[in-house]
Amino acid sequence: MDTADDGTSTAHSLATWLERLTFADLTADEATARILAAIEEWATWQQWRVYRRAPSVVPLPPPLRGNSVLDVACARPGGAAPVAVEVDRLDRQRTVDKLLAEAAAGRVAIWVRWGIGPFVPPPLPVHLVTVQAARRSGRWSTVSERPAPEHSGSAPVVTEAEELPWEP
Repeated sequence: MDTADDGTSTAHSLATWLERLTFADLTADEATARILAAIEEWATWQQWRVYRRAPSVVPLPPPLRGNSVLDVACARPGGAAPVAVEVDRLDRQRTVDKLLAEAAAGRVAIWVRWGIGPFVPPPLPVHLVTVQAARRSGRWSTVSERPAPEHSGSAPVVTEAEELPWEP
C-alpha cells in the first residue's frame, strides 16, 4: 500500500500486473474489456472492493443529469484513498479532466493507456500506466519486448551414444 498515498506505488503495482497481460487478434472493444478484466483481477488480488462503471465526482454536461462514470473504482481498507481508473486507447482531454477531479477529491487517479504509443504523460497527480499493443488488419495484439522463444522446429542434433562407466 502507499504509505504517503500519492499513488505512485499503486500505479507501479498495476503496471507490473498488466505487464503479464497478453491478448491477440481482438477488436478495440474486446482489448479494452480484457484490460478492464485484468485491472479487476489486480484489485481483487489486493483484497479491495471493485466497482465497474462507478459514479465519478464529475457531473455530466447539460442537458444530461447525474455524474460521469469511472471504468473501475476501488475501495481500499484502512482509510487508504480510493482508486479511480480510466482505460483509453485514445488521448482524451475529458479523461484527463475527470481524473484530475478524482485526484482533487482525494482518490488515487490512474490512467491506463493502451495501443501503439507514444503516450504523453498526463499532469500530476494523475498516474499513467501503459499497455503496448499493435494493430494489424483492424485487430489488436499485445506487444512484448521479450525475444521470441526458440522453437524445436530446427534440425535435431545427432550425437553418438556411448556407454557411461558404472560404479556400484
